[in-house]
Amino acid sequence: MSLIVGIKFNNGGKSYYFDPKDLTLKVGDKVIVETASGKELASVSIANTEVDDKEISSPLKPVLRVATDADLARAEENVKMGKDALRLAIQKVEKRKLDMKLVRAEYSFDRSKLTVFFTADGRVDFRDLVRDIASALHTRLELRQIYERDDIKLHGCMAQCGRECCCITHLNDYDKVTVRMAKNQNLSLNPTKVSGMCGKLMCCLRYENDYYAETCKLMPKVGSKVKTKDGYVKVDSVDLLKRQIRGSLENQDGGIEIKYYDLGDFEMPRKDTARKSKEDDSDDSSCELKDN
Repeated sequence: MSLIVGIKFNNGGKSYYFDPKDLTLKVGDKVIVETASGKELASVSIANTEVDDKEISSPLKPVLRVATDADLARAEENVKMGKDALRLAIQKVEKRKLDMKLVRAEYSFDRSKLTVFFTADGRVDFRDLVRDIASALHTRLELRQIYERDDIKLHGCMAQCGRECCCITHLNDYDKVTVRMAKNQNLSLNPTKVSGMCGKLMCCLRYENDYYAETCKLMPKVGSKVKTKDGYVKVDSVDLLKRQIRGSLENQDGGIEIKYYDLGDFEMPRKDTARKSKEDDSDDSSCELKDN
């Protein structure tokens, strides 16, 4: 077993294990840590705890100290300098008419390096831009391309549910999300309904997908006929959460009667044993949705 603390850089994102040395730290403490890029200010996300050695892939880098008022003031000044650097960098991009969007500029804690994050639809030759910015700011510069989700994570954003986007609060890795997951839940395939703030399918579509995918296999398709105690019933709608169908059948007077049947109260037709959970997502070519 090894003693560790969890450390997060910026807001949200992944926690990394560090060696606390002789420090006793609690969640929320600001600390100075040693990284591959030098010293950085970070927050404690996991208090001192022991973990199995198998969870540690390499020697842990140390927590150097609890951040002092001077450290916090320096970090705040770095943020202001980063904003100034971003404005200058944007001017350089506009001057060279490059097809890229600069998102954020961050100085390392010791100000030895400036990292500028940008988004672009394709590959951008920014070698001359790097020289322009580096010579103007007299610092080592790195331009790093990020994508829509990373942009949201850097800026922070509220999702349609009214809470912060999942990628900001707790998601460390992005699992694949597909149009099929939205179909399994009988959701409208309107892009404005199932797309997140990044323009891709919402990450939360995956959370309950296992349940919906398995339930889909047990339920008939809308429009098919199933055998019940009342006879053959045409399926008008399917409620996957209740595992219930709404069916219509003709009564003795020739009218249409609507009834509800729970799973187990009907027999699946032989030619429609289940709704396929692994259909090709390309059958929604008219819907402009992006699989994640």
